[in-house]
Parts: sequence; C-alpha cells; structure tokens
Amino acid sequence: MSTEHPDVTETRTAYDLVAEDYAALLRDELAQSEHDRAMLGVFAEQVSRAGGGLVGDLGCGPGRIAGHLAGLGLHVVGVDLSPRMVEVARREHPALRFEVASMAALPFADAELAGALAWYSVIHTPEERQPELYAEFARVVRPGGPLLLAFQVGDDIVHLTHAYGHDLELRTRRQNVDAVKTRLAEAGFALVAELVTQPVPPQKSPQGYVLARRL
Repeated sequence: MSTEHPDVTETRTAYDLVAEDYAALLRDELAQSEHDRAMLGVFAEQVSRAGGGLVGDLGCGPGRIAGHLAGLGLHVVGVDLSPRMVEVARREHPALRFEVASMAALPFADAELAGALAWYSVIHTPEERQPELYAEFARVVRPGGPLLLAFQVGDDIVHLTHAYGHDLELRTRRQNVDAVKTRLAEAGFALVAELVTQPVPPQKSPQGYVLARRL
C-alpha cells in the first residue's frame, strides 16, 4: 500500500475545510477578470474548432470554471481531490459531472479528452513532482487537443495559515513561466500562447496563463 504524499493530504484537508466559503467568495470572480474570460474563451473556441468532445477541468474546486465553460457550449467534467469541493460543485452545477480524483491519476482513458485545463490547481504540487502531472495530462488529452494552465507567477512558496475565513495549513507554489513551458514540452505539448498580467489588488503576484497543444 503506497503512502500518500504529505502535500496531497494537506491540500485535500484544507480545501475540504474551506469549500463552502471558497465557493461563496469566488462565485463572481470571473465577472471581474477580462483576462480570465478571454483565455477561457480562446480555449473553448479551440476545442470547438477541433470538433468538440469531453473537456476536463482538472482541480475544478466548486465548479465555477466548469460552469462557465459549459455556458460556452463545452461538454465538461470536473475532477477534484477534495470530496467537499466536489459536493459543492455537484450542488451548484447539477447538470454537470464531477468526480473525486487526483490530478496525478485521472479517471480517463488514454486520449479521452478533447482538451483540459488546470486552473490554479498545479500550484499545490512540489516542483519535483509536477512532471508527473503534465505526463498524466498528456496521457488523457488527445493529439491536437488544447491544455490551458493558470497560476500565480513567481519562484517562491507561500505558506498559508489562514484563508477563506479558516485557520489551515496550505502551501501554494508560484510558478516560473519558463519552467512551466519546459515541463509541458517534455510531456509532449507545444506552446500556443502565453500571457502574464500584473497583479490587481487583492492579488499579490502576476498571473500567468499558458495555452499548449498536445502533439
């Protein structure tokens, strides 16, 4: 029997704790970010142009991004490590499918997905294990399918002890854009576009978006 990595346990525990308040606080966040909507729109258009199909929201949280993509006409399934987040997502988006699973072991067949996105969800995995995530993303996305990543930009680890109204233990890892692009290339993705925006309060770091295509 394998032992779960401590960061995985920490992440699940933290998001189980904050699920309800997280969902409430971020429910209208997309309405405030034209860059988020723009990148999601490009992603949706690329999936549709390639013939459509099932799209994975990997690390979906309470389902707000999955719900937005469904509104753009995509067939979306959300996956999250936190059972409480999945409960909230199913309640708030009852027409969509959500499953509890790790991004390192996704519940999809090889090349089953027409596209995938990891929206601020790779940030809790230590750098040395991130190649495992990108390899798994490459396994489930069909050739030609897009992958969209969003993350905070930087080179440091932020240790949170209080967030979303709760005392907790959670580490978020800001990402180096060049390192992300290298890992994607090594996993079998080609870069399509990248965008870095400067922080808008209450953001404390630039925000990064990388769009790639499965080779």
